[in-house]
Order: sequence, then C-alpha cells, then structure tokens
Amino acid sequence: MRQELQSLPKGLAEDVSKNLVMVARLIDEEPEEAYGYSKVALRLASRVAAVREAAGFAAYATQRYTEALAEFRAARRMTGSVELWPVMADCERGLGRPERALAMAGEPEVQKLDKAGQVEMRLVAAGARRDMDQIDAAIVTLQSPELASSSVQPWTARLRYAYADALLAAGREDEAREWFAKTLESDKDGATDASDRLAELDGVEFVDAIDVASIEDDGADLVVEAEASDTSDDTSDASDAADEAVEGTEAAEVDEAEGDKSE
Repeated sequence: MRQELQSLPKGLAEDVSKNLVMVARLIDEEPEEAYGYSKVALRLASRVAAVREAAGFAAYATQRYTEALAEFRAARRMTGSVELWPVMADCERGLGRPERALAMAGEPEVQKLDKAGQVEMRLVAAGARRDMDQIDAAIVTLQSPELASSSVQPWTARLRYAYADALLAAGREDEAREWFAKTLESDKDGATDASDRLAELDGVEFVDAIDVASIEDDGADLVVEAEASDTSDDTSDASDAADEAVEGTEAAEVDEAEGDKSE
C-alpha cells in the first residue's frame, strides 16, 4: 500500500493513509464509520488500487454488495491479482445470485489462489449450495484435505465450524457435535461461537449476567421494602401505645376533677 501511495503528492498521500488506517481500525466494530472514511479516501485517490480495495471491504462489511463488487472488480483490474476472487463470489451470494458464485468457484482463477484463498473459495461455494437448499452438496463441498488435517491453520476453525453447521442443518446432530468440539479446539481466538453451539446441543442454558444482577437488585429492594414496612409497623405500634397512654392520662384527670367537684 505504501508503494501505491508514493505515487501521490506527499500531503495527499498522508491524508489518504490516515483515512485507510481508520477504515482498518473500525471495520469490525463500527463498519458504518469505516465506510464513511473509505468514501473520503475514495474521493481523494480513486486511482489507487489499495483505496478501491479498502472501499470494497467497507462496503462489503455494511452489506452494500453491489458497491463492494464494483470496487473489488476495479482493484482487480488495477493489480491483476486474483486474491479478491472469493470475496467477489461472496458478493454474488449477497446479491441473491448463488449460481454465479458457484460458477466462479469453477473458474481457472481459483487455481491461482494460495491455500488460504482456496479454502475461502470452498467456504463460499458451500454457502452458495446452502443458499440453493443443497445441503448434502454443501457438506461434500467442505470435505477436503484441509478439513481432515490435524494441523491448525488460520482457516481451520472457520472451515470446521461451517462443516459442523452444515451437518446440523442436515440433521446429523452427533457428527455436528463432534465437529463443533473440533472447532473449539482450533479456535484459539474465539472467532466462532462453537462453545455456545455445543452448549445448545447439550441442553445447557446460560443466564445473562445483567439479568442475574437485575434479579439480585430486585431481591434487595424487596428486603429494603420489608424492613421499611417492619419499621413502619413498629413506629405505628409505638404511636398507638402513646396515644392510648395520653387518652388514659386525660381520662384519669377528668375523673379526678369530677371527684373534686362532688366534694
């Protein structure tokens, strides 16, 4: 990317770089904000492939698939690289055209991808099969040497998770549980929710910590109210007793006065 930006005037290159950094920083947590920064970079340097690629990923993250596909195609024309082929195919899925994604999975470009790209293409193709309700074909698509390998690679957890999910969709629950467990073993960064899926299969229910705190607070409020009620009752009883004592004293004084009058 630095080499591409060197073709720009220094001040402009710095401005574009700052916007691209913000895109990378925000795209996972705040994709809409990342998209905004990508549009600024695009206005500043639309002829830079890295900018078009960043704009494509920002649009993709916000499900603007038509825009994302256009940006990815532009970046590919500029660089001649095939590394964006899988995400371009996934954009076709996002646009409701899974058959095009499958067609792309059979193109010669796939053979030019590195191992990670080929696995990504396999995941997209399996997703397209599921989009077309071809669940058994999706399972077969995911069966590969990479899936069977015991070594853990950056793509291993996602590949195993997709396979487990497809098995579950096919009603093969026992096998699905086995592969969710294998996913969890390889998912060191917590990129998937395999642990939650395993818990669901085992019938385990989790209680939200916020709900628990709310229940505890409600219980504490009830205790406070009960104590306040007891205190109020005690005060009321004491007040009643005092009133009775006053009434008794007043009655005695009246009787004594009447007695003096009679004498």
